[in-house]
Amino acid sequence: MSIEPRALDPARPTLGLVLIVDDVPDNLAVLHDALDEAGYTVLVATDGATALQRAQQAEPDIVLLDALMPGIDGFEVARRLKAGPETAHIPIIFMTGLTETEHVLAAFEAGGVDYVTKPIRAAEVIARMGVHMRGARQARQARNALDAYGHATIAVRLVDGLLNNGARLVWQTPLARRWLPAYFDVAPPEAAADRVPAVLLAWLEAAVAQPETKPLTLARGAQQLVCTLQGRTSDEDWLVVLREVSDAATVEATMLALRLTLRESEVLYWVVKGKTNRDIGDILGTSPATVKKHLERIFEKLGVETRTAAAAVAVQKVRELKAG
Repeated sequence: MSIEPRALDPARPTLGLVLIVDDVPDNLAVLHDALDEAGYTVLVATDGATALQRAQQAEPDIVLLDALMPGIDGFEVARRLKAGPETAHIPIIFMTGLTETEHVLAAFEAGGVDYVTKPIRAAEVIARMGVHMRGARQARQARNALDAYGHATIAVRLVDGLLNNGARLVWQTPLARRWLPAYFDVAPPEAAADRVPAVLLAWLEAAVAQPETKPLTLARGAQQLVCTLQGRTSDEDWLVVLREVSDAATVEATMLALRLTLRESEVLYWVVKGKTNRDIGDILGTSPATVKKHLERIFEKLGVETRTAAAAVAVQKVRELKAG
């Protein structure tokens, strides 16, 4: 039996995207038809592997998950969804014929927010879905609101109360998803979606131990990413806010005013910031020797002999540009 979701129709309003996971076609058919009729867009999966794939691709608003399936069972599917920053926010309602306390507890421990017992009553499922979807959407909107103002957010969860070797990225806003690979040496999201970058983890350990720890700042050219610890969420995860600071306009203006190349202007920018040749090389992805050659050409163009003098010329020119 093949069950396909109704084709997306821009003129047809939808109450949300639902992923139903069940290895019994008759169960899928009953829920699919009821939800489709109620106004939901429905995706289906008959096994755990397909469920994980479709959840990653479509990011549904809610998952209705059969607890017992051959292969990857519902409990493991839930654990994997909750372990991924892109799917951790999705509420999961378990569908099960198991009512023993240990099975109910297992469903909640795996990340479920609710459960319904079989045989499934569609009206009950729809009522419970509405409550959990509203809560999840409000939480997601609150997190993503910072993105609109250029402040990304991530949440880091400790495992057994440990940061070192026991921390994972629970969720991240879309803006954070772009910035993390750009500023940190991390694997592609699909390879290690929940891994906390080593540099960020080391800083977080210090910030948790000493609240007065300075924000973490990383550079990429004339842009900087500033990471600030904002405390803990209601789930006891550590919340970190990221914001990008860019002096690209200053670098470009200095380049034109002092007749430097873009790379020379970038080097001079970091000299003004007090960085060593090695630091500048790390920031710009080049060697200290190459930075030294750029500095020699900068000294020649500016008619100076020292880093301090070059920095002074740059600072004065920036002031003139701003005043003008």
